[in-house]
Amino acid sequence: MECPGKNEWPELVGQNGYKAAEIIEKENRNVTAIVILDGTIVTQEFTCSRVYVWVDRQRVVVRPPKVG
Repeated sequence: MECPGKNEWPELVGQNGYKAAEIIEKENRNVTAIVILDGTIVTQEFTCSRVYVWVDRQRVVVRPPKVG
């Protein structure tokens, strides 16, 4: 599925998760960025309006955020 706007942010790995969420929402106004602890169980359905920002316990982004 093709989603409008920027779809992936590999450059945010290693950054603060909440700051990354702000950047994501600024760069693609069609999405809501959700900061979530890596390993948390989440729903698997694909949606163009969501980006999970996976962080460790220090709130550092550990995976490239992407739409889905």
